[in-house]
Amino acid sequence: MAWGVFPAGGFWYSWRMLPLPLRFLLVTLGLAVPAAASAPRPFSPAAQALIDRAFSDLDPARPVVDVHVHAIGLGQDGDGTSVHPEKLSPRHPVKRLGTNLYLKATGVKGFAHFDRDYLDILAARARAFPRPVRIHLLAMDRAYHPDGTPDPSRTEFHVPNDYVLEAAARYPDVFVPVASIHPARQDAVVELERCAAKGVRLLKWLPNAQAIDPADPRYDAFYRRMKELGVVLLTHAGEEKAVAVKGAQALGNPLRLRRPLDLGVTVIVAHCASLGRNADLDHPGKTAANFDLFLRLLDDPKYQGRLFGDLSAITQINRLPRPLQTLLARDLEARLLNGSDYPLPGVDLVVWTRGLVQLKLITPTERKALNEIWRANPLLFDFVLKRTLRDPRTGRRFAATVFLRDPAALSG
Repeated sequence: MAWGVFPAGGFWYSWRMLPLPLRFLLVTLGLAVPAAASAPRPFSPAAQALIDRAFSDLDPARPVVDVHVHAIGLGQDGDGTSVHPEKLSPRHPVKRLGTNLYLKATGVKGFAHFDRDYLDILAARARAFPRPVRIHLLAMDRAYHPDGTPDPSRTEFHVPNDYVLEAAARYPDVFVPVASIHPARQDAVVELERCAAKGVRLLKWLPNAQAIDPADPRYDAFYRRMKELGVVLLTHAGEEKAVAVKGAQALGNPLRLRRPLDLGVTVIVAHCASLGRNADLDHPGKTAANFDLFLRLLDDPKYQGRLFGDLSAITQINRLPRPLQTLLARDLEARLLNGSDYPLPGVDLVVWTRGLVQLKLITPTERKALNEIWRANPLLFDFVLKRTLRDPRTGRRFAATVFLRDPAALSG
């Protein structure tokens, strides 16, 4: 998305010339607005060459896979989606400003039918790929109290399972439904079985925000049923920044995932747990980077073939440089999946291609082409960027198979 900044005096300034804190303030206050849309134009030869190279070594018989795309709904059309009232209320300006930042990144113009328009634009951006792409569209269950009753005060937003199931039915060439079921729900196993009967093979959690402790033994029956049904767990790990967590960052400790793993569940760790620190549960009294705790699990032979990481958000400014550099440098081809964390690739504040040049992960010429792709299609940009990145010492790139791996096939 291209932005123009219009201060009260009517002067225009280049967006890229502004410091990041000022960009954030202008966007969230609504003083930075999308530039007027123009008719789609062909990419420059340099940008088209970069796109062509990104797809050149992919198996043409298999679709590109994105395992981490958020469904977003404001609920105006009675579709069951909802957002906590404080996130849109002028009485809570900080929350409202943060919400505006994410909504602007979607490319939706106006909120009259936001839910419908969001899916239409997302589908169009996916269909603009040179070959088919399977977008795994994530539901988001409510937070729940330990007694199994909903906790509306902790529920930042809610996207029901039926919403993503219906979206996948409306756009069968693009969307794959991903359920979200809080295991404390009184009907958790029944809902898991219902979704699995409709073809769902991936379940999404955000423990920090949903108040889910993955290590809680009360969820063992739920885990065993997941294994029996072949449902894979895609769960956030590490620190959570986009959604309020109310003092629950410890629930994002990767080591808490040992319980579902030990019960046979296949687990994909979102973002490779690449933010924040947590208690090192193996060494009481010590802390460690969540990313290092994730790598410890990944290196444990007993989790070979059942523990994976996704690349969603891994290129964002707040996760540079070590996690991305480490994942590029190590031979992890068989343990990674592609994910975009869309719509976040459309948030200018977290996209910092200049920093990637400074780290020698891309070249200045590639940066210019990537910025052009971002202005046209942030979803395509995220894919091409990850296919362009290289380890400056060895030249290693993320392997083509990472971008074709189907999570439904992981449970065996």
